[in-house]
Amino acid sequence: MTVQQAEAEVLETEEIYPGTFVTWYAGEAVCRGAQPGQFVMVQPVEGMDPFLPRAFSFYRFRERGGERQFALLYTVIGEATTLMASQPVGAVSRMTGPLGRGFEVRRGARNLLLVGGGVGVAPLVALADEQLGRGRTLVLCVGARAAEGVFPAELLPPEVEYAVATEDGAMGRRGLVTDLFAEYLPWADQSLACGPTPMFRSMASVVRADGMGRSVQVLMETEMACGTGICYGCAVFTKRGVRLCCRDGPRFELLDVF
Repeated sequence: MTVQQAEAEVLETEEIYPGTFVTWYAGEAVCRGAQPGQFVMVQPVEGMDPFLPRAFSFYRFRERGGERQFALLYTVIGEATTLMASQPVGAVSRMTGPLGRGFEVRRGARNLLLVGGGVGVAPLVALADEQLGRGRTLVLCVGARAAEGVFPAELLPPEVEYAVATEDGAMGRRGLVTDLFAEYLPWADQSLACGPTPMFRSMASVVRADGMGRSVQVLMETEMACGTGICYGCAVFTKRGVRLCCRDGPRFELLDVF
């Protein structure tokens, strides 16, 4: 798989829940051969502000007019994401991709448990889209602080079982997504997750308490300046030594890190 630097053209942008957007891009060069769990580095405008690109997981793929297109899911929290959400149709962003190591589903795994926190749901949706046609059963567990931060169920394939936990109890179960993870873990042949570090720490406690030594693949979220391993700014400390999230990850084994 070849990493490319290219311009990607904005096709459409939609706010799918408060403050969270999906933008579709035409830019096959940066998504050719991309797998769920890989990412792109995005520079939304020409010039030097913002100076550094931002990393975003691939959220979805589609074929249109013989071209592979891709979508990014993001919450507007700073200058770069504000620019992304405001770009008109036809605008271009500079991107580098596909980058990193994506999810790796075991051949014999039939029951897949997907666990997401916040916009960490993005690569899990891409994975669900990919795996449903392969004879597998999928459960997606997501967590949010409140109902307005929950990924809309209607955007998922209907075959995916969807379980929600909110901290205020306004939707789904009151509590954390790790409560759902503990409930479904014995059912799963393989678990895959993306979210913030505190979520992973709690998941590691669940896996240890389970006592079965189950494998859980996680996509680490770290600040990245280059996305290619040049700057050494995204170090992850693992039981196997120091690794770079962008080059050696973002996929890691949960218990290798936590």
